Amino acid sequence: MKLALFDLDHTLIPLDSDYEWNQFLARTGAVDADAFEKANAEFFAHYQAGTLDPVVYLEFAFGTLAQFTKKQLDAWHEQFMLEVIQPAILPVARELIKKHQDAGDLIAIVTATNRFVTGPIAKAFGVAHLIAAEPELTEDGEITGKTVGVPPYGAGKITNTNAWLAAMGKTLGEFETSHFYSDSQNDIPLLSLVTHPVATNPNAKLAAHAQAQGWPILNLFND
Repeated sequence: MKLALFDLDHTLIPLDSDYEWNQFLARTGAVDADAFEKANAEFFAHYQAGTLDPVVYLEFAFGTLAQFTKKQLDAWHEQFMLEVIQPAILPVARELIKKHQDAGDLIAIVTATNRFVTGPIAKAFGVAHLIAAEPELTEDGEITGKTVGVPPYGAGKITNTNAWLAAMGKTLGEFETSHFYSDSQNDIPLLSLVTHPVATNPNAKLAAHAQAQGWPILNLFND
């Protein structure tokens, strides 16, 4: 058995889908642009620095989504995919996933970004398994504003990946090879557990760590 795990933002796409979704909401006038953009920038800066409190951020993200109906959110997301995400899905990223698909690997995207934002993106890549931050839903599928489970951020990606594998009767150690592609130092915990960690479009902190550990560095969007 072989396993291939992928971070999403700045790994498979050259942008942060969570940040861009929030900017999209501000542009459409769905939220107060000035206040929202300020909060969005502050959270993004904390994420880049590795100091983000994922629960606080998810309360902000899901609380924003909870202000709107699922019908409205889905309509906006369709527009978001067309305007922002589809142009950012580059052939080189599709080819990387296809390489693992052709090898028969079990594939999942493991992202700290929430499932509402990332579900359609994973589908666009042809990846059936998505590990993402989970919003609490009503029986009608409306977002309540609360978070379910452990956020898949930092060491939380290990917790969620192990739970996903356990649901299939598998463990990470059972795989002959396991790849994880990521751009961020926030993912060092999971990168350190797989047999083949790949620093992909790494930020400075991850690049330094990868060089020290002898991990390969893949500049997906520059090669």
